[in-house]
Amino acid sequence: MSPKPSEPHSECDTQSLTDSVTDYPVENGRRYHRYHEGAYPYPNDEQELDRLDMQHHMFKMVMKNQLYHVPLKDPQQILDIGTGSGIWPIEMAPLFPNAAITGTDLSPVQPTVVPENVHFLVDDATEDEWLWERDFFDFIHLGHMTGAMPSFKRLLRQTYEHLKPGGYIECHELDPKPKCDDNTMPPENPDGYSAYALHDWFDLNVRSSQDVEPSRQFRIAHRIERWMRDVGFVDVVQRIYKIPTNTWPTDKHLRDVGKWSESNWLEALSGWSYKPLLALGWSKPEIEVFLVDVRKSIQDRNVHAYMDFFVVTGRKPLPREKKA
Repeated sequence: MSPKPSEPHSECDTQSLTDSVTDYPVENGRRYHRYHEGAYPYPNDEQELDRLDMQHHMFKMVMKNQLYHVPLKDPQQILDIGTGSGIWPIEMAPLFPNAAITGTDLSPVQPTVVPENVHFLVDDATEDEWLWERDFFDFIHLGHMTGAMPSFKRLLRQTYEHLKPGGYIECHELDPKPKCDDNTMPPENPDGYSAYALHDWFDLNVRSSQDVEPSRQFRIAHRIERWMRDVGFVDVVQRIYKIPTNTWPTDKHLRDVGKWSESNWLEALSGWSYKPLLALGWSKPEIEVFLVDVRKSIQDRNVHAYMDFFVVTGRKPLPREKKA
């Protein structure tokens, strides 16, 4: 029998680093996960891991250097779902040295030298059965699940079941739909290509997530608050931060965030586009030509575009708080 995930990492951990898991497929010059291949349409290579760390830094800037917003008091078990490069558990480790912090992902791409209270597991959070018993975690962190799974609400329900009564959840999610408050952004064109190609990129990704099997939810951030309440969480709080697409703002802080945002978009764009657009029948040359216009739209400082970054927190009620 494998040791419980709360125990120190060993070679016999569930879904340990076997050849079958690390024999990564390479497509269009990018590397992808092997475990449950195809479930996640975005790369897992070093280029993507570096970008994820950059994105993590950007979101921390937006959140005034905070890693979390819930009132934690000596948590014993913390879970980070979709841990990616593993940077969030690693940075949480010195803040909560008494907690066992587990990061899970489809890809075992995290560092091997980590704080003693951190370990990583290959796991698919969409599975019916999790590796842990119910009412196990004090805090569960979810981040950046856009386009990653068929039902985010179902994941929230599973999270609810595996939190201890009184335990906390926190979701960090960017809404990729471009917005603008001053009419400098050209309007969308539902009948064809828009003058602002980022509109078309968003619409195509929505279509791909809905029309291509397996279906995936591409736009979830603005629904998380409602879904949390539906599942049963209490004390639900939603925070929304504006992230400019580039350095157009006059405010220094927002301009600095926009600098990181522009770099993040330009670095991510090809990896975020290949599989969704290929699934719609596009060729790689067609994608590359299209992305030239998308990059131009991202870099256009005359368009004051931004995206909303959602931070949503909630708590699993204690038994006495549940409705009769």
